[in-house]
Amino acid sequence: MTTVVDHGIDEGLSDDLAAASFALARRFSAGATMWCLAPAWEPHAQHVAVEFVHPVIVGKKALPAVALTGRDLVGSARVSVRSGDIVVAVASAADADVRAVMRRAPAWGATTIWIGSGARPPAGAADHVLWIEDPDPRVPATGGFVLLYHLLWELTHVCFEHPGLLVADQAECTDEVCITCSDEGRLGEVVSPSRSGSARVRTAEGIESVATVLVDPVEPGQLLLVHAGMAISTVREEDSE
Repeated sequence: MTTVVDHGIDEGLSDDLAAASFALARRFSAGATMWCLAPAWEPHAQHVAVEFVHPVIVGKKALPAVALTGRDLVGSARVSVRSGDIVVAVASAADADVRAVMRRAPAWGATTIWIGSGARPPAGAADHVLWIEDPDPRVPATGGFVLLYHLLWELTHVCFEHPGLLVADQAECTDEVCITCSDEGRLGEVVSPSRSGSARVRTAEGIESVATVLVDPVEPGQLLLVHAGMAISTVREEDSE
């Protein structure tokens, strides 16, 4: 905590950094790969990946991290991210590609971190939001984002110094709630079109055959709320706003 405050980060953001770093350390310890996105500022995605892959301090772990770039970031993330991985985005809250990736990440089983400034993303848009409360559009070029992910790297390695804390006693819950019986529902992304009342759907548990009779027809890329092997509702993109 002292390190973060000394760098001029306020108390709320320092708490967010600590929580995100702890989550990263747990995921990396379990074999995660970090996937980095920054559609409008690609050098930030590349910098984050290099920061974690090539530690500047002797003796620190090299951690698997890859920058995803190009036009179809949602498609690239879809085929790259695996359950247990990490998605880090450096982007404004209005970035459509990042919003789409973050919305699908629970279905992919990924932990998400969103770094940005200005207007914040909607509540629940990412597992961890590291935000600079400054509307100045020049913020991405001032070094503020670099400071955030440097601290994220540093604190993640601090967590590695306490290995007993890095084994989760149970999986973190990111599921939504079933509107019909109050049991947990799971976010899923359709992999193949529905046929005969069933479709292949990707959830954090893997690819599943899900009954779609309540929501048919469904198409690839569509988001569903899945409960007990059945799609109980569709999830619109704007539901995350």
